[in-house]
Amino acid sequence: MRNVFLVSISVLLSASIICDVAAQQPAKAVKPVLEIKLGYIRAYEPQLALSVLDVAPRDEGVAGAEVAVADNNTTGSFLGQKFSLDVVEVKLGADVVAAYEELVQKGVTYFLTDLSAPQLLSIADLAQDKGLLIFNVGSTDDSLREEECRSNVFHAAPTRTMLADGLAQYLIWKQWRRWVLVHGSHDADKQFADALRRAATRFGGEIVAEKEFADTGTARRTDSGVVQIQRQMPVFTQDFPEHDVLLVADESEVFGTYLPYRTWVPRPVAGTAGLVPSAWHPASEQWGGTQIQNRFAKANGRRMLSKDMAAWTAARIIGEAATRTQVADTAKIADFIRSEDFSIAAFKGQKLTFREWNWQLRQPIFLGDDRSVVSTSPQEGFLHQVSELDTLGIDQPETKCVLD
Repeated sequence: MRNVFLVSISVLLSASIICDVAAQQPAKAVKPVLEIKLGYIRAYEPQLALSVLDVAPRDEGVAGAEVAVADNNTTGSFLGQKFSLDVVEVKLGADVVAAYEELVQKGVTYFLTDLSAPQLLSIADLAQDKGLLIFNVGSTDDSLREEECRSNVFHAAPTRTMLADGLAQYLIWKQWRRWVLVHGSHDADKQFADALRRAATRFGGEIVAEKEFADTGTARRTDSGVVQIQRQMPVFTQDFPEHDVLLVADESEVFGTYLPYRTWVPRPVAGTAGLVPSAWHPASEQWGGTQIQNRFAKANGRRMLSKDMAAWTAARIIGEAATRTQVADTAKIADFIRSEDFSIAAFKGQKLTFREWNWQLRQPIFLGDDRSVVSTSPQEGFLHQVSELDTLGIDQPETKCVLD
């Protein structure tokens, strides 16, 4: 009993000494949490589609960014970093400066944008003056990477020329070289038609005929519509010369969905209908795609679409750069993204990097129908001295971009 008593006294004295020493030591400073605030500006209005299956989800793009922010915070919790996302919506074609200023007032320094080219340009220089960064996740307009490029704007979405080149490579690989081009009457349709013409010249395809489908503003869905379409489309495609593929440029969703299985002669349809090039495909499971698809579906109750992937990639680029640099400063983050040390894994079979001449993200292009991935470009045999991914879109010798 005496020994037990002595041991107890000894333990109490030791504890008392430790407490006295601890009390005399200065309190160790707690490392502050590094907050990194992302903003998402999107132009949104409900849009008609030829098929109800093609109506875009209400949260398209935003859902991908939210999953990426959660991914960033999983890593950030160990590094003292906290990522947040604020979303602001504007109408199509509306002024976005007020929305931008609203996010700036909240301390946002990184902007994800799903806007038209004019809308994005209206805030690009304002952001540059403040040292803020913009990541384009929606617009495929080549001019944003060329004549209207900005040094503070990074592009996670592919361009029209990248999409067209990805499709053209596959058609050439298949030896389907003779093409008929049908395009819509809206500006976006004409721009994608231009990209397809450029791809034909670049890779050895031949456009043997062209035709415009004018938007007359008639109702897209009527009780008699199916009968009319079944009669109209064969006649519309009747006078084409011999060809291998019918290319369609209908970003405006006026007629393209009605072309497959309704052409005068049985030919595959590709472009904005049929075999469609895109930044991502909801059926992709290669290269770990199942992992991101399952996580996304669990969070959102649907499959991942191209804008979701572009937004996810942009937010993850910010997270990866912050993890590697351990800072939130936009200038240092931008320097790292532009450096040779940067790359991002995005479930596409290889690490992705930015083109230093216009800050477009190099990436493969998925080719698929509404059920599955048919192929992925660049195709085998299309070589490049720097990266095979640079066979897609505007290459450095062709660029019109002059960065500050």
